[in-house]
Amino acid sequence: MKTLKLMGVFIVATLGSLSLLCAQSPSTPRAIPSAPTGAVEHINVHGKFLEGNLEGDSPDRDVAVYLPSSYAKNPHRRYPVVYFLHGWTQSSDKWYGPAKFWANLPTILNQAFAEPGNREMIFVTPDAFTRYQGSFYANSATTGNWEDYIVNELVPYIDGHYRTIPARASRGLAGHSMGGYGTIRIGMRHPDVFSSIYLLSACCMKFPDSFLIENGTKAETAKTPEEANALESNSSLIVAVSAAWSPNPKNPPLFADLPVKEGKPVEDVIAKFHANEPLYMIDQYIGNLRQLKAIGLDVGDKDAVARGAQRLDEVLTSYGIAHQFEIYDGDHVNRIADRIEIKVVPFFSQNLAFEQQHH
Repeated sequence: MKTLKLMGVFIVATLGSLSLLCAQSPSTPRAIPSAPTGAVEHINVHGKFLEGNLEGDSPDRDVAVYLPSSYAKNPHRRYPVVYFLHGWTQSSDKWYGPAKFWANLPTILNQAFAEPGNREMIFVTPDAFTRYQGSFYANSATTGNWEDYIVNELVPYIDGHYRTIPARASRGLAGHSMGGYGTIRIGMRHPDVFSSIYLLSACCMKFPDSFLIENGTKAETAKTPEEANALESNSSLIVAVSAAWSPNPKNPPLFADLPVKEGKPVEDVIAKFHANEPLYMIDQYIGNLRQLKAIGLDVGDKDAVARGAQRLDEVLTSYGIAHQFEIYDGDHVNRIADRIEIKVVPFFSQNLAFEQQHH
């Protein structure tokens, strides 16, 4: 397996995985001194779909909400919403503050909305940091039903408590890394809820069996959740993904089946991994993808997940599904703030409905 050394950290080059999704790297958007400042609210949204998860994570989830600067000044105006999903090892506090992080979404959005042609919208991010450092936005007895929580609880809550335009035409979904995976997973399964999606350096498009076996063997040495989180990054990632994609209520204390047992591949578990990987899932959701108004994705040319993004672009192209795709000069994190400002915000400005649709 080829290993690239980027930014002082080793990144294993595979189709869908990468070491150190949490790498700290500067990603500074351009400064616009006159940019008006939006407000950030940190709220809590209970998830009935998250109750009873075997990890013991609280079903009361922190959610960060960015309200554009005009929101408080125009009490009758309604706004489209972009649901922005964060990556593995990350949290809403990192993206929105107060935690120190390599990107600050409110700062990025303030500057993007000050630029001509961009229209203001609300951004919402649920905190999906779990016992194994990320939910992967899937439904699982171990992590909780995160896909259901976002689609059936978070979206209605935001529509009920903020001045949104409560329609699919005015809802976008975007995310980085694990959040990019969550974006394609949820977006292609729920075109009735979201109309436009944008994937930033999406992970987990397709795990090679060799990667699962190599890192599953290392993951098998962990006998407790604490030991699992202390593993090196790729092996810890396997435990987190196993909890999301191959949960097992009868296999404590991890409550997950790993793709390796006693040093040997477990075909049934590997099959469960593939069943959750977008490049294996996508053919059954082509009709749904055609219902989306707009699809965007991009990835850095030095990013370990670049090949997975390229394959997704190829599949969409082969089916004649309109989308935009770009490979840019960058790695997994160092250009993300810039991409949100110059690509993601304009993408949703152009594709979301900014007026209430009357039928």
